[in-house]
Amino acid sequence: MITKFDIEEVLAEKVIPSLSMHGGGIELLDYNQDTRNVHVRLIGSWAGCSASTITLKMGVENTLLYYFPDDIETITHEEGEITNPFY
Repeated sequence: MITKFDIEEVLAEKVIPSLSMHGGGIELLDYNQDTRNVHVRLIGSWAGCSASTITLKMGVENTLLYYFPDDIETITHEEGEITNPFY
């Protein structure tokens, strides 16, 4: 069974470095073990970025499903305050 800390650790090591290269980031808002849903918030330049959906799907979702294939089923997101979108 994974915890929010496990997810935050993978985000910090595998996802955030790439996002921060473009002035953005991601925050884990919630992990529901019953529904196996991870809920995140895109921040900085990724909030409101036209490529954020692709980033979320190809970067965040693929990474989390790779590390936690039996513990995560879906990833939902919301966007933080829009500050200088990358695209």
